[in-house]
Amino acid sequence: MGKVARARVPGPLAPFANGFRAELVRLGYTPNSREYKVNQMSRLSRWMGRRGLGAGDLDDGVARAFLADFGKTRSKPPTLRALRPMMDWLCRKGVIAGPPAPDRRPVDDLMDGYRRWMVSERGLAGRTIGRYEKTARRFLDGRAEAAGGGTGAEALDAASVTGFLLAEAGRGLCPGSVQGRVAELRSLLRYLHLAGVTGPSLAAAVPPVPGWKDTAVPRRVSAEQVRALLDSCDQATATGKRDFAMLMLLARLGLRAAEVAGLRLADFDWRAGELVVHGKARRADRMPLPADVGEAVARYLIEARPRTRSRTVFLTAVAPPQPMGATGVSEMVHRQSLRAGLAPVRAHRLRHALATDLLGRGFTLPEIGQVLRQRDLATTAAYAKVDYAALRTLALPWPAGAR
Repeated sequence: MGKVARARVPGPLAPFANGFRAELVRLGYTPNSREYKVNQMSRLSRWMGRRGLGAGDLDDGVARAFLADFGKTRSKPPTLRALRPMMDWLCRKGVIAGPPAPDRRPVDDLMDGYRRWMVSERGLAGRTIGRYEKTARRFLDGRAEAAGGGTGAEALDAASVTGFLLAEAGRGLCPGSVQGRVAELRSLLRYLHLAGVTGPSLAAAVPPVPGWKDTAVPRRVSAEQVRALLDSCDQATATGKRDFAMLMLLARLGLRAAEVAGLRLADFDWRAGELVVHGKARRADRMPLPADVGEAVARYLIEARPRTRSRTVFLTAVAPPQPMGATGVSEMVHRQSLRAGLAPVRAHRLRHALATDLLGRGFTLPEIGQVLRQRDLATTAAYAKVDYAALRTLALPWPAGAR
């Protein structure tokens, strides 16, 4: 990207150009990126001036009209999302009004209570809460729309629950996805009963989905492939240092993607060489921090992490720097696996790789369960299926001469 000249902003937004530029500096935009943003502000301001609009007239409707006109002469006009940092800053400064709050519906209040219950009583992870909310919203919204209003939980019965699941299965979902819908709907029905919204609990009315458990053999990722994945990171760049540190936590400690994304600066005890991992069900486990893992994280923090007030360890590389989510961590692993020339893998596969590597080095299943912080040994027992050497000793000899 070539050097961008300092943009000049005429028109009604001119008094706010320098303040917006300073805001972009605070958010961590590079000099070139800052001037591109200010240049967008300049184009919008000139367009507003030609139409006799003042700064206070700017809203989403005006922005969309500008983008529509701009798109007639440009092959790649900016988007409303690209203008959002400027409009959000003008809103915080009181220059323009914020977007109107959406109208509240009874189902929104019910969903707020459901979310609080999942957070405070169940201690579910953020991704799980989002998945449960999505199914609950679709179920309740559909019923509320059919009834012409309400929360969608009125006159709820077993037939309605079964009908929803049959419709979900009819969308061509695989058995595992349908089983997920069952778990998500049962969670909602338990909450509705506990909150007094429904009388008898309808959770038992959700039909189970048949299917054999633990039939698949975990896909193996060898130690050589893990090393190739680590070596694929270009540690001469800030993004490469960040990705290498996250991969080390995933591959060496077996952390989940959400656990890596949730790490905060205070979770590292550098003097003691320990790390606090916040896992499922609000568990906080103190783990030893191997020297090579700590070195990778420290190098990212010192040399590559953007300067920001956020206390989350891993931040996005694109300005403004934001805490990375579990999906972003997993997508990083997928991207690096392709760069390393491997079959596509995601973050959880590295957890499996650590387990199979420990098993091959002679560790017992209870020991592996402790490393992975798994409470149920049956979960860890799935890795016994990849211990081919031990399984061969259990195989019965084939009858002589039989085919």
